[in-house]
Amino acid sequence: MVVGVGIFCNFVGVMENIVSKVKIIARENTFPVLLALCAVHGFNDLLQSVVSAVYPMLKDDLSLTFSQIGLITLVYQIAASVFQPVVGYLFDKQPFVGSLPMGMIFTTIGIVLFAYSMNITTVIVSVFLVGMGSSTLHPEASRITSLASHGRRGLAQSIFQVGGNLGTSVGPLLVALIVAPHGRHYIIWFLLVSAMAFYSMRRICRWYSSYLADDSNRKNIVARHKKMPLSMGRTVFVIGVIMVLIFSKYIYMASLTNYYTFYLIEQFGVSIKMSQIYLFVFLVATVAGTLVGGPIGDRYGRKPVIWASILGTAPFSLALPHCGLAMTVVLSFCAGFMLSSAFPAILLYSQELLPNKLGLVSGLFFGFAFGVAGIAAAILGDYIDMYGIKAVYDACAYMPLLGIVVCLIPNLKKLPGEETI
Repeated sequence: MVVGVGIFCNFVGVMENIVSKVKIIARENTFPVLLALCAVHGFNDLLQSVVSAVYPMLKDDLSLTFSQIGLITLVYQIAASVFQPVVGYLFDKQPFVGSLPMGMIFTTIGIVLFAYSMNITTVIVSVFLVGMGSSTLHPEASRITSLASHGRRGLAQSIFQVGGNLGTSVGPLLVALIVAPHGRHYIIWFLLVSAMAFYSMRRICRWYSSYLADDSNRKNIVARHKKMPLSMGRTVFVIGVIMVLIFSKYIYMASLTNYYTFYLIEQFGVSIKMSQIYLFVFLVATVAGTLVGGPIGDRYGRKPVIWASILGTAPFSLALPHCGLAMTVVLSFCAGFMLSSAFPAILLYSQELLPNKLGLVSGLFFGFAFGVAGIAAAILGDYIDMYGIKAVYDACAYMPLLGIVVCLIPNLKKLPGEETI
């Protein structure tokens, strides 16, 4: 009881601290830019989530196998991962004001093509374009978020990440309400989301253009040099450990994001519409986890949050394949909440390791996360065809146990000039 009260008091303290810092940062002239970045991230990830949310309809429309669903996901995730570090590196060297609209153009074309695809080849081309849009937007938007943070990178990154998680969670719900009752061609209505994304980018582009017009800012982006907290050898080792953590996190996330609806339909006989609503519940949990995990990491350190987030998911993941429908939904919410709190902490921890390569680091870790998810989706699709979806969920439940490797990474001190919350 005493422990529970202590945890609650700590949580209240964190939330009060967050509110006070939000009030401070809201007075900055870049706060509307951060909100616009949050919105753009949300709109982009909403459009990205439409792809996997429509999988059950796509499978029926084109008579696809789970292996083909996995192949589609693999192509999408490769397009959304391989190019991210490249984009981050290039725009670190040569900033480009139109980078965000360029990414959204790719996504918009891909969504239109996806709505009217009549064979698997066209589907693959469409998801490749959608993936390219994500590959362009994520590292650039994350880097601009850091530039507009006024040193409060933890809070700024949380605002940015929450936008993406909100978009990811709302996408399947809109698919259930708009597309599922009428047919896949109704995806074309999501062009309204694309239009809102372009509109939100206007404020970001104006600010970023003004920012780059100052020669000192441009030179600071391209040629800044901050001291690395660890030696190069130690940094490479720690990044390798972080890759293992992302590997464990995103294999389990891939099993839920891509095949959770199929699992619910097969295991409990729910309708496609209800399966999308249950997927929405899981994705809402990822929003809440991101909102809480980032600020707690700023207060108590990135390492404890990463440790608790990934390893703490294991009890829920291990129990999920052995429960009824109601408890499955509850456990999926708990697993999503715990696991999603890790990524903002992992990203900021990695940027602290390489403080002079914000775009490259963002692209590398967003890209690696997407790549692992894509490869996992393809492999899981094959395994589901061979062994059944229940057996795959039983196996994937053990992945969060890899969180034990967090013990191999050091705590990092706060970088000079940064504020905590």
